[in-house]
Amino acid sequence: MTMRTLGWLAFPAAVFVLSATSSWTIAGQERAGAPQLVITAFGGKPVDYKAPRTPWGDPDLQGVWSSDDLENVPMAAGGRGGRGGPAAPAGPQPLYLDESAYQARVEQVKRAATQRDTSAESSFRFDYARRAFPQTRLIVDPPDGRLPAIKPEAQARLMPRGTYGPGPLDSWRDFSLYERCITRGIAGSVLRVIYGNGNRIVQAPGMVAFSYEMLPDTRIFYTDGRPHINQRIREYLGDSRAWWEGEELVVETTNLTNLTAVGVNGNGVQHSEQMKITERFRRVANDVIQYQATFDDPQTYERPFTISFPLTPLDGGVLLPYDCHPGNTAISMSLAGERAEDQRLAADLAKGIIRPRRSVQDCGAGVGAAPVPGCNDAPAAAGRGAGPLPEGAATGERDVER
Repeated sequence: MTMRTLGWLAFPAAVFVLSATSSWTIAGQERAGAPQLVITAFGGKPVDYKAPRTPWGDPDLQGVWSSDDLENVPMAAGGRGGRGGPAAPAGPQPLYLDESAYQARVEQVKRAATQRDTSAESSFRFDYARRAFPQTRLIVDPPDGRLPAIKPEAQARLMPRGTYGPGPLDSWRDFSLYERCITRGIAGSVLRVIYGNGNRIVQAPGMVAFSYEMLPDTRIFYTDGRPHINQRIREYLGDSRAWWEGEELVVETTNLTNLTAVGVNGNGVQHSEQMKITERFRRVANDVIQYQATFDDPQTYERPFTISFPLTPLDGGVLLPYDCHPGNTAISMSLAGERAEDQRLAADLAKGIIRPRRSVQDCGAGVGAAPVPGCNDAPAAAGRGAGPLPEGAATGERDVER
């Protein structure tokens, strides 16, 4: 029995070493290994910080961390930052701001935080940055910072958006997983949005737990050498296996469904079941964890791409409950409203009245029910507006989804 157990442990260890040091083959294509960690928190400067250790000797990543400080940092070169930040300049874009631009960002973040501390509409929505970082976009590979092209055959796999759609809505399948309160997926749960950006890390011997604030998702990263589950089993958040490379926790996730997407709040083009996500976590200061994720799906994207950004302590240090749950009445009420509109359209047509179908949300109520520009002559509040959105409306969500 001892020999069999030791043999079982040796096999996955060998697999992990191979996957960490070489390339792998997916669908007959040779795929390069995930890039090494790019520490963006300090503008590319060398980092020699050594994290404190857990009682069993692993680097201690524990705490409640947030991406709030990445406000107005777009995902890709040429995109916009959260809540309608300024568009990046055209052409090649450096990964980091120069010194003068960085100092200007530091001052801008400081002024904005001071102003919001005294005049914010709410302490639970429209979270804001308190600390500035020098990076200009989240994508660190490809080096030009551009999101790789989506393959033509994948472009039709858009995540449905029933709440913001023009209708008709005929089924619960016409709503996204987020609208159904199921999950935002891995990427959609860690990318910065207008609120709920907390991430909690808890460690125990042989495992790390990673929880998201918005929707009750917790992922378990096993570090004890066990192999992945059977490839025929598919899960929204996949199957994660992890190992330590010095100061870094490396997490490999496979066994994903084709029902989630790489975009803000889990929206965008749904990836395929071949998606493989490699994440890296490293504590680079007492109050900074560098997070990196490589997305590799040869059926959806022309090439793999990698995002990297710092996570900092969440204000308050506690994940707030997010009481959105599968089975809530929003879906059934929306579908009931759609069937009522079917009846009204038929009744009007019988009278010879031909009119456009009313949308699910009249005039497209914005985030927090804020009015949308040009809708009933009601101006939108600054930084508000969501679906259906006019081009350029500022929530910071649609930019990444595009």
